[in-house]
Amino acid sequence: MADPKGFLHHGRETAVSRPVEERLGDWNEVHVPGSLLPVVGRQAGRCMDCGIPFCHNGCPLGNLIPEWNDYVWRGDWAAASERLHATNNFPEFTGRLCPAPCESACVLGIGRAPVTIKNVEVSIADRAWESGDIAPRVPERLSGKTVAVVGSGPAGLAAAQQLTRAGHTVAVYERADRVGGLLRYGIPEFKMEKRHVNRRIEQMRAEGTRFRTGIEIGRDLSAADLRKRHDAVVLAAGATTPRDLPLPGRGLRGVHQAMEYLPLANKVQEGDYVTPPITAEGKHVVVIGGGDTGADCVGTAHRQGAASVTQLEIMPRPGEERDPVTQPWPTFPPLYKVTSAHEEGGERLYAVSTTRFEGDADGNVQWLHLTEVETGGGGFTPKPGTERKIPAQLVTLALGFTGTDRENGLVEQFGLELDARGNIARDADFQTGVPGVFVAGDAGRGQSLIVWAIAEGRSAARAADRFLTGASDLPAPIRPTDRSLAV
Repeated sequence: MADPKGFLHHGRETAVSRPVEERLGDWNEVHVPGSLLPVVGRQAGRCMDCGIPFCHNGCPLGNLIPEWNDYVWRGDWAAASERLHATNNFPEFTGRLCPAPCESACVLGIGRAPVTIKNVEVSIADRAWESGDIAPRVPERLSGKTVAVVGSGPAGLAAAQQLTRAGHTVAVYERADRVGGLLRYGIPEFKMEKRHVNRRIEQMRAEGTRFRTGIEIGRDLSAADLRKRHDAVVLAAGATTPRDLPLPGRGLRGVHQAMEYLPLANKVQEGDYVTPPITAEGKHVVVIGGGDTGADCVGTAHRQGAASVTQLEIMPRPGEERDPVTQPWPTFPPLYKVTSAHEEGGERLYAVSTTRFEGDADGNVQWLHLTEVETGGGGFTPKPGTERKIPAQLVTLALGFTGTDRENGLVEQFGLELDARGNIARDADFQTGVPGVFVAGDAGRGQSLIVWAIAEGRSAARAADRFLTGASDLPAPIRPTDRSLAV
């Protein structure tokens, strides 16, 4: 145990955010650089080193949280980094982007505010990079086997790094022009600067992983040709088919999927555009969807100079505290959350449903019609007399995703089966019905968290390694049917 009385002496302290007016003027991460280091040691000392560390089970990766908390409290940052990287390939990603189901499972959280686990995690990773504790791990010998990884999001990168370190020759195929998947083009710069992704890509290149961008499997390269080139394939193509909203006026100009809008803002930061082809500047913006992707649209619209931003959610507003009956500890409770984007302004409307879009004579969206709804009986019932319209010159649909891409031919060319939810079916070893073809991340699990993607990538890598060599020393955090205590 780090500090036996730490949880009694210190309360919860989190990273300090830059002033709103300052961060709206740039695309840098919202937190004050270095603001965590003065408090992270105290926070690590709040860890109780419980007899049964439920945080392990709350984390799909099984992160050894009490161990690296103890090392941080003692000032042994190198040992903390080693323990952290033993279970997580990219802790600087999860420490910035994960909603921290581990904190919901923290035993201290039963009666007090839980340990700021993700803040400690990201501090360890960032300090390890700065001190040179993170270096390429080149395999001592090569197996002579080759593996294709389709997709370079967190699941694909984790699988590729694990398989490369196991001695296989790995090629990652990415259909976009840059490596990173949703980390690159789905996550705004203010949530995670892309220098963190670039740094990991260079580490992986130094270890021997090869990257092939601008190649879409099923279109630019057939599944048959890919299998001829490689001894095994790991599909980590994500769940990229967006859920649509087929209402009157959907075809008006200015109504876009979130993943049509967000990547363009990131491409500006990459230097591809001076101004994005779709911009919120001077417009009344409506974001449909109350999740993290919706919040990303809100923060992006603020930085582009929107006249107003309104976010709609069909569900009622969540509570601010855990309901011990319906959301008992240590489950992950869907609580009311104020993200950095919401701190920056805008309005959030709950229990409302869009009924139609209204445009001008030129076919541009101008208004969004909505109504309040009541929840019950497994559906939503409009409340009479609550219909109204709000100005909307840009509408983004952040309604989630329904499965992997079916238009590029990947599923059909591999001869894959889909499960009842539209995801690629796999067995307990992450293998599809096609021998030597594995699936990891959202493509097999459905839309989920970054921490699940990394965990699945690591587990699929172990399964592929065992398929190629008959045995594997790679760790396997989870099985496809394991839901853990996390969402």
